[in-house]
Amino acid sequence: MPGLDPPAPTRLGEVVWLEPYPDVLLEGLAARAPGPEARYEASEAISLAFVTAMQLLPPRQRAVVVLRDVLGFSTREVTGMLDASEQSASSALKRARATLRRELDSSRQHQPPAPPNSPAEQQLVARFTRAYATGDVHGLIALLTDDIVLAMPPLPLLYQGLTAAAQFHTAVTFRHGRTLRLIPTRANGQPAFGMYVRDPHARVAHANGLMVLTLSGDQISAMTRFDTSVLDRFGLPRTLPD
Repeated sequence: MPGLDPPAPTRLGEVVWLEPYPDVLLEGLAARAPGPEARYEASEAISLAFVTAMQLLPPRQRAVVVLRDVLGFSTREVTGMLDASEQSASSALKRARATLRRELDSSRQHQPPAPPNSPAEQQLVARFTRAYATGDVHGLIALLTDDIVLAMPPLPLLYQGLTAAAQFHTAVTFRHGRTLRLIPTRANGQPAFGMYVRDPHARVAHANGLMVLTLSGDQISAMTRFDTSVLDRFGLPRTLPD
């Protein structure tokens, strides 16, 4: 973050690669019934929390989980695909499930999110958009869970908790009275926004990245910001008339 003085992060993250995926490219995925041995629903398997946890697995374990627990192939089918013994595939699956269980348990403690495009989600999106448009730190913090996590892949910085979130948004997001225009979209089955910083000297707003929200009931439990390189896949421009 050149020229910025962000507060010290709560901790450093382990995931070095993570990218959002437009919902428009996922249409029909949930309707495709996986095999009978699948353990994860399509909506969970495309969430950022699941994708993040998957990045912590070694390649072989990741492949076994996707084939067995996401797509529902049988153990015999998986061993054939990976040219592995049944014993090694079962061992890899056991270790992978333990890692995923540990990483996903915290997110499962939250309330289920409001249904996509439901009145509750729409109200949350409207309040979130208004907070950014007016530079309202307190209004934004009121939407967050107590254990909110802010992440900015590929940067390893993580901010957790309301105090850390308030400090970050005050020092970085809304510094010097800055406001942002948000364009709603969806990514990984979750609400997302193209972010645009208003230029006080011109009638234009410049792209600042893409924000993806993870919801818990009618609150936000995680905010994951990606840089402007992902905007094209969402059909979002680099500038907007303001």
